[in-house]
Amino acid sequence: MRDFRFSHGLAGFASYDSVAAECRRAERYGYDAVYAADHLDIPAPFPLLVAAALATERLRVGTLVLNAEFWNPALLAREVATADVLTGGRLELGLGAGHMKWEMDAAGVPWRPFGERTAQLRATVGELGQRFAAEDPPEQPGRPARPGRPEPRPVQRHGFGGTGPPLIVGGTGDRVLDVAAEYADVVSIAGTYQVKGEPPGTLRIGTPAEAGERVRYVRERAGARAERIEWHALVQAVVVTEDRRGEAERLVERFGRVMDAGELLACPFVFVGTVEEMARQVLRHRERYGFTHYTVHGPYAEAFAPVVARVRELTARDRA
Repeated sequence: MRDFRFSHGLAGFASYDSVAAECRRAERYGYDAVYAADHLDIPAPFPLLVAAALATERLRVGTLVLNAEFWNPALLAREVATADVLTGGRLELGLGAGHMKWEMDAAGVPWRPFGERTAQLRATVGELGQRFAAEDPPEQPGRPARPGRPEPRPVQRHGFGGTGPPLIVGGTGDRVLDVAAEYADVVSIAGTYQVKGEPPGTLRIGTPAEAGERVRYVRERAGARAERIEWHALVQAVVVTEDRRGEAERLVERFGRVMDAGELLACPFVFVGTVEEMARQVLRHRERYGFTHYTVHGPYAEAFAPVVARVRELTARDRA
């Protein structure tokens, strides 16, 4: 059975020192990785990840997830290879199809139907793999020779058919998960769904039944590969409380009553209760869904850290 991994999103960006302090704290807390998102109103991901790796000794770093619509695959391959070298081979590359229309509008990127965006995601994954695998850059008319200056290549040989860093593909829709089933080393079930009939980017939290169905969907399409996949969940809230049921009732209201309190307490995208209750919830979710990697949003990193420690204690005890 795969070991657990825990990670959190990077929350701050006041200075290099603030980023370094946040990442060193994550390392002390026992987190395995930190991740940067890819939105217009937050810092650029790759410089942030290089800074995070520079400040730490073992922490892995990654994107959760890049919006494939924003990236030219050739330029993205250069960014990934350079970042993988500069992080000492600690990079994980997360890719998705994008879901915020306002960002596309602000960036001057056409807002395309979901099928076209997922086709672009698939094409990006394919081209990255080709570029990582190529021994020499493709010939281009007028390209000058640069002796001693080779094109960057990833340090890692884990993802992309053994040519690059581990690939995370995240989302909830069938077509994104089809890409994940075919290519991803880590399948991320995002835990949020577009609300039907509402503007793009209007999201609701996923239910336990939906989480189970999405995992089954990928497993069926991945076939024998499913056993090699790391199953990842993005946690939307962490609440430490002695009144688990009462807090769940309050969260039901916050999340728009898409499920009742009992369902919310069984949801893999929300952790509510004491440290012990949440640690046991992590273990139950591994049995029910197969999730062994959890990412919490940055503001919840400190609250969830004792849960990380307790899960490690419980799993070590089980092995003894």
